[in-house]
Amino acid sequence: MPKHRVSLTPVRPRRLKADCRGRASHITPATAFATTPKAIFPGYIPLSDPSYTIEHVFPSHQASLFDVCTAEPSIGDLAGIQRTALTDGAWVDRCPNWITGSEVLFDDLVAHVPWRVERRRMYERVVNVPRLVYFYEEGVPLPNPLLTRIREALDRYYARELGEPFVTAGMCYYRDGSDSVAWHGDRIGRSSTEDTMVAILSLGDARPLMLRPRGGGQSLRFSVGHGDLLVMGGSCQRTWEHCVPKTSRPVGPRVSIQFRPHNVR
Repeated sequence: MPKHRVSLTPVRPRRLKADCRGRASHITPATAFATTPKAIFPGYIPLSDPSYTIEHVFPSHQASLFDVCTAEPSIGDLAGIQRTALTDGAWVDRCPNWITGSEVLFDDLVAHVPWRVERRRMYERVVNVPRLVYFYEEGVPLPNPLLTRIREALDRYYARELGEPFVTAGMCYYRDGSDSVAWHGDRIGRSSTEDTMVAILSLGDARPLMLRPRGGGQSLRFSVGHGDLLVMGGSCQRTWEHCVPKTSRPVGPRVSIQFRPHNVR
């Protein structure tokens, strides 16, 4: 992840409630128009505004057929995983719809993870990072037992290639198209000098995850959401960069869970 000096402010989103169509809405009361375009709502406050607070609308989310096809979430088979070879020993694995019925897990994480606002200094001021975050350190219980089973399934599949288990779980909550993460590689710790893996499970609406060679070059685009798994391996964190760009098109929220080995972040 990018190296920034940050401060963390806890966020407590309200529990889910259904809208008139039966879809889950994620709402906090105060500044309901904080991330809505100014052309539509005069009360718009951009993320860069110092007065911006986290008490704004948590967008409604429309589940896909893969999300709701089962009563409970289930973990799929990794036998059909698709690998894309990159340059310099880097690679990306992808398994679309690996978790079926993922809407249940998505709703639970939105409601119960203690999401925080990360703040960083940018030039002459401190601004909110455009996403919510939380990090489960090594040895800390995960917020849902299914995540433990998912991590165990990843450990079994990648045991010979990785040679060690996944032990931490970083989480990002992209509330709408204005939330994003800039180009970076996860180069804190051993990943700055060693090959490793970062396994990303995406829940909620699909967003593009972009990859490009470090320092610039032609980018690759992977649309991930609704239970998709994407694993970056080999030298990927050292020799390539990834990002989730902003988008002006209407898009619902997405939760990203990043499983990493020891001393990789």
